[in-house]
Amino acid sequence: MPEAVFITDFDGTMTANDFYKLAAERLLPPDALAPWAEYREGRLTHFEALRDIFAQLRHPEEALLALVADMAPDPQLTQAVARLRAAGWAVVVASAGCDWYIRRVLASLGLSEQVEVHANPGSYAPDTGLRMAAPLDSPFYCRETGVDKAALVRFHLGRGARVAFAGDGFADLPAALETPAALRFARADLALALGERGEGFRPFERWSQVAEALLAEVPLA
Repeated sequence: MPEAVFITDFDGTMTANDFYKLAAERLLPPDALAPWAEYREGRLTHFEALRDIFAQLRHPEEALLALVADMAPDPQLTQAVARLRAAGWAVVVASAGCDWYIRRVLASLGLSEQVEVHANPGSYAPDTGLRMAAPLDSPFYCRETGVDKAALVRFHLGRGARVAFAGDGFADLPAALETPAALRFARADLALALGERGEGFRPFERWSQVAEALLAEVPLA
């Protein structure tokens, strides 16, 4: 049987909250999201916008770790990953965010060795901010988001793997479109974008719902 690979976004998909939104709400000034508006207007790339927002964080590290703790991963995430892996699904995180917080969330759940991560590398110091770098040495690098999720999907499809994808943002659209509709899971902005294009997808609210659907191989209610 071909390998089965579940490629998933992180912020807002595996978690209830996006790290950058928590940072903007709690630690940054009112104009901190100006780079995001520039991205939506096409004047910055997605990577540049997040990089510029994160660079504004100049706080004790404990303040950022509190945000990490409040990202609210799906309460059933650890169990769902274990069940997927037992059923033959590899779980791969593909994120345009920063691995500085992603790896901390996964480590807190005991998932560091169970989930493969493709995200923009980062480091934090109060005097320099959260510095997010582009993964220039990755075979899945792209200028727009840092990590090319669609290229990751194509890579596994090209190996003959069965590939599922889940995401919640506009930046997830290219990867979602590379995935067969029956294995394409979307919520929030991604669901809106797919709906506007008339593309099929399977809706979800919690990441563990996607896991249950893949395990059961029946449509989500």
